[in-house]
Amino acid sequence: MGDHALLILLSVASLSLLPGAMPLQPSQAWSLFKLRQLLGDPPVLGTWRNYTDFCYGGDYKTASAFVECYEDSVTQLHIMGEPGARPLPTTFSIDAFFTTLSRLPDLKVLTLTNLGLWGPLPGGKISRLQKLEIVNVSSNYLYGELPRGLSQLGSLQTLVADHNMLGGKLPGWLKDMPLLAVLSLRNNTLQGTLPESLKDMPSLRSLVLASNNLSGNLPELSNLQVIDMANNALGPKFPRLGRKVASVVLAGNKFSDGLPADMLASCYLLERLDVSGNRFVGPFPAALLSLPSMEYLSIAGNRFTGRLSGNASCGENLRFVDLSSNLLTGSLPGCLLAAPGKTVLFSANCLSTGDDSQSQHPSPFCRNQALAVGIVPEQGRKKSGAKAGVVAVIVLVGALVVSAAVVFVVRKARLPKARPARRLVEHASSAYPSNLLADARYISQTVKLGALGIPAYRSFSLVELEAATDNFQVSSLMGQDAHGQMYRGRLSNGTPVTIRSLKVNKSQSFTRHIEMISKLRHRHLVSALGHCFQYNLDDSTVTHLYLVFEYVHNGNLRGRISQGTEGRKLSWGQRISTAIGVAKGIQFLHGGIIPGLFANNLKITNILMDQNQVPKIGSYNIPILSETMKSEGGAGSKYPPDRVPNGDKIDMYDFGVILLEVISGRPISSLYEVEMMKEQQEEQLGGPGGQQGLLRRLHEDRHGDLPPLPGQGANAEALSGGRALEPAVCGPGAG
Repeated sequence: MGDHALLILLSVASLSLLPGAMPLQPSQAWSLFKLRQLLGDPPVLGTWRNYTDFCYGGDYKTASAFVECYEDSVTQLHIMGEPGARPLPTTFSIDAFFTTLSRLPDLKVLTLTNLGLWGPLPGGKISRLQKLEIVNVSSNYLYGELPRGLSQLGSLQTLVADHNMLGGKLPGWLKDMPLLAVLSLRNNTLQGTLPESLKDMPSLRSLVLASNNLSGNLPELSNLQVIDMANNALGPKFPRLGRKVASVVLAGNKFSDGLPADMLASCYLLERLDVSGNRFVGPFPAALLSLPSMEYLSIAGNRFTGRLSGNASCGENLRFVDLSSNLLTGSLPGCLLAAPGKTVLFSANCLSTGDDSQSQHPSPFCRNQALAVGIVPEQGRKKSGAKAGVVAVIVLVGALVVSAAVVFVVRKARLPKARPARRLVEHASSAYPSNLLADARYISQTVKLGALGIPAYRSFSLVELEAATDNFQVSSLMGQDAHGQMYRGRLSNGTPVTIRSLKVNKSQSFTRHIEMISKLRHRHLVSALGHCFQYNLDDSTVTHLYLVFEYVHNGNLRGRISQGTEGRKLSWGQRISTAIGVAKGIQFLHGGIIPGLFANNLKITNILMDQNQVPKIGSYNIPILSETMKSEGGAGSKYPPDRVPNGDKIDMYDFGVILLEVISGRPISSLYEVEMMKEQQEEQLGGPGGQQGLLRRLHEDRHGDLPPLPGQGANAEALSGGRALEPAVCGPGAG
């Protein structure tokens, strides 16, 4: 045995002396050093020493290179080189590299970016890594077609290989990957048409194929929520989308038909639409401006026509609009002109704006250009535009009415019913039934988390948390309950956090709990940032578990609805957006993680508002809380969170109560008040003109408060007769 290998074995063996540490298998430690050698000892791995404790030693970890383990085996490997890395020398062998990787059989997450890797992906070697769930090999020099061996990775959920030289057609065998939710191959050399089998991938949620050489019409994409096909040669027909789509980027293609106004008007979760730089013709659907979730809209560089109205409405979340270089006439909507914090571009149309900074053509120019491309006269289009606007309003009203009706209907459905057996999946690498992912917004949130500024989930050291809370001083204590204490802290980089301290039973197993908690990351949840174990130095058992969450410090939803001052209350449009945000968070808790979390103690005081008025659910029914209660002799819950009888209906009922308070502006604190509200709503909606009255609220004073319902009291009494629920994980105290 060589001196180098002997040093590795001696250093690994010495780890057994550390409390709570299970040393990494010597063969896997050898594999990690072999990978470093094959990569040419890059600077990013300069902290890897012969004595490095990859699993439990934090000194070697950097933001660009680190390893995560479960017990004595590597489960995550992240190596991120410097941008612009040159290809590795000609002596590099990608076959040897992946052969070495295959000696890490428990690997679930693999990140290898900006390392100069080159060559075709070896499918046979990759297929040995059966537990892989997330793979990112972006910004290298990989070429050739996607290997068929990828289809044998039954647990793979995310594949990202942006900025490489992968070619050929997108293979039809992708449909054989039942859990694939994210596929991103941006900036490669893919060509040809997309396979029709994409519509047979029920788990696929994000498809990013921008900047390739793709052509032809897109297949049906009704399952997708994130679509980025920019800078190809796709078209001419606009694809069929589903109602849950959140982002559509089709810029720089060859689409030449009109936009399907009716279909887009029903996409009330749509946040981003970019169809710039195409050949679209026909009327611009102004209803897109008022979609409740729309944040970014670009139609620049097309041949859209239509007369805009200064009275047109805009969604509360709209932040960027580009109408440039079309054939639009009329007046720019007032909601775009008086829009602080919004970016609005509208040059090279025929609009009457009074703004000389964005030049316009004379009106005859747009008329002549429209006739030149054979667009129907303005009179023949008015019905279509009006219809799209009405559809948008009907969708919003229908969503509110149906949601409010849940409160009245679900209570009857809460009686115990026979429930089909549901498989409890302990480890995320196991094969799940694909229908459990049917409504998950997995990739949409994966893509957004970085942009939202949420740090990556990681393990913390106790020293870090002690420094963040000034050694857990009483001044940092936010509250305590049967589970433990909650502290407010600030990390060394300035990030404010909420830290939950839990006393645990030494016989508990934490692996599946940590996997579950690490997935609680969503735009509309108080997201998990990491965890920390505290060990007993005598017997190396875990005594405390610390959970670290983001700190949300702008109050709760009730303070913006029924108990806030006039200047702080949400407008009607903001209330709609907030209700939709809460619904998205509930949807993620039910279907975006496996197993789902139900009976989450949803109430308006547990909905926290961040500085941008984005609602975040601050209560989850995570299993470790009830298990901790049981271990301490408490009652706890006798059901796992994914098997609570009628748990989904419980959450829907609670959401309905939240909606009632959002709609009425009246604090609701007892079941009696819910029943009273039910009767009042039935009178208002069931009587003559009931729905017209609700429509009137949508159009009158969008920035005013709702009128109170008849007989509402000034103060809310304490909840009486309601069910007792566990305190929130992050708690309303975080507000």
